[in-house]
Amino acid sequence: MKNRKIGSSILEIADKPGSRILVITGARQTGKTTLARHLFPEYTFLSIEDPVLRSSYANLTALQWKDLYPHAILDEVQKEPRLIESIKSVYDQWEEPRYVLSGSSQLLLLEKVRESLAGRCSIIDLYPLTIPELETESWNDPVADSPFQSMLRFPEEIPARIQSLLPDFRLDPNHARIMHAWNHYVRFGGYPALTNPDMEDEDRYRWLANYVRTYLERDVRDLASFRDLEPFVKLQRVIALQTASLVNHSAIGQQVGLSSKTVQRYLRYLEMSYQVVVLPAWSGNERKRLVKSPKIHMLDYGVLQAVVQKRGSPTGLEFESMVVAELYKQANTILSDARFTYLRTLDGREVDLLIELDAGYLAFEIKTTEHASTADIRHLRDLGDILDKPLLHAFVLSNDPTTKTLAPGMTAVHAAYLLGSETG
Repeated sequence: MKNRKIGSSILEIADKPGSRILVITGARQTGKTTLARHLFPEYTFLSIEDPVLRSSYANLTALQWKDLYPHAILDEVQKEPRLIESIKSVYDQWEEPRYVLSGSSQLLLLEKVRESLAGRCSIIDLYPLTIPELETESWNDPVADSPFQSMLRFPEEIPARIQSLLPDFRLDPNHARIMHAWNHYVRFGGYPALTNPDMEDEDRYRWLANYVRTYLERDVRDLASFRDLEPFVKLQRVIALQTASLVNHSAIGQQVGLSSKTVQRYLRYLEMSYQVVVLPAWSGNERKRLVKSPKIHMLDYGVLQAVVQKRGSPTGLEFESMVVAELYKQANTILSDARFTYLRTLDGREVDLLIELDAGYLAFEIKTTEHASTADIRHLRDLGDILDKPLLHAFVLSNDPTTKTLAPGMTAVHAAYLLGSETG
């Protein structure tokens, strides 16, 4: 069992007076139920997926909920939205009861939560495992921050942290452990079930294929009540094949035989069910001519492989998505309010990822190369002249194990070195 870094944050939130209702949402099979039961072992566990008991729970009065289930985990609560009204009524009448609601259908769950529990709950997103989490072997193993997470927490310390990076990742005492986690991530993605040591590789690929099928048959049908899944399946495949590319709704619609508006709606389903990350275009400089289309990344490389039915090393664009997704997960895992965008000018200059903090920006170029060079920073040069806040630092993330200063304020570092657990 892998430990989850967000667990400690959830417990801190649960101790606050205004957090008597916690909502844990995320993709199917990210471990929401397991985490909730581990963190709150004294709570009664209620599976709302059980069709026999579902209606019985829905018919309980607020007083009965308070007396029978004053502390409970309601798993897959979106299956019976009326329960959210019941929990709201309990919350409003008594201060003692506490509840954890979990569900994998973000659209159905969160629309009802925001409608009924606004101001009454704390919402936590759970993503597939990060690299530091993949390094752990049990709930008791601490999950250290990655250097990247430390930079998000303490941006004023970024120069010192850059200075402390070793000249070669292979010199890091954690190198072997990080690379073991990284290699698993590059092959299979971050879903917890795939870390089972009893699984063979064929078992993992089969699990991913079944995951995609289950996602389509359950989550997507829940989201959209589709009669025919085929158009959505085609769009999902196109998005996976075009990961790390700009979104052109009309062009995608022509490929799959859908209207532009339908494509937009389907992409929203993919985003709301935690299958993709949509990066908005950066727009902080009105004087500069900038591309405005969003950019889309598959959130998990293992799922991407299952969708397009491939195996093997990622392409350049797939590697970019893999790294962007890991950065995104790690920021969300520490509940950072960092804002993720990308930048492209109409004359062809592009920065793969911009992360905006209150103090300024972090910029990233992402390459599969094993030999980073000054050619990789051509789009990063003079970037500060465009941005509306200081450029705190720029990185080239690649497969090059050596750490290099390519220009003042610009560092090339192995992606796993920046994203693996930090040496204590």
